[in-house]
Amino acid sequence: MNIETLIRTANTLNQVSQTTADEYQQNFDIMLAEMNLAMTSRPDIHQLIGENNIVMMRDNHANHLRFMTSIFKSYSSDIFVSTVLWVFRAYRSHGFKTNYWAAQINCWLDVFKNKLSNQAYQEIYPYYEWIQINIPLLELISDEQLDMQNSKHLL
Repeated sequence: MNIETLIRTANTLNQVSQTTADEYQQNFDIMLAEMNLAMTSRPDIHQLIGENNIVMMRDNHANHLRFMTSIFKSYSSDIFVSTVLWVFRAYRSHGFKTNYWAAQINCWLDVFKNKLSNQAYQEIYPYYEWIQINIPLLELISDEQLDMQNSKHLL
């Protein structure tokens, strides 16, 4: 399994409608607030993100909404996969655990179900399902990328 496998499976995701992309963007602030409240209220939040990472987590949530808005407006499987891998690698290097992504995706889906129309939810759900299903592969590939990056620093 490799990046090409991720891109091939990401190619099966359908571009969402303009209406859904607009609805997602229009609900940015309320979805962000609900997500941050839900995640910071978790009793296990520090086990998921490490100590002193609440601000970074909140930044991640805002950046996530911005990125997904751009993906929903103009989908590119290459950009989607490379960015998700970069985020996975970057945040894990700051102490975020792999379980954070499972918890985060589940929370996002709850937020979307509460704040978006059923049509919009149905259109964006496959993107989040794709991330959820691929967490083990994202972890594996990001670990390989981190190992390659670290070995270059040793030379």
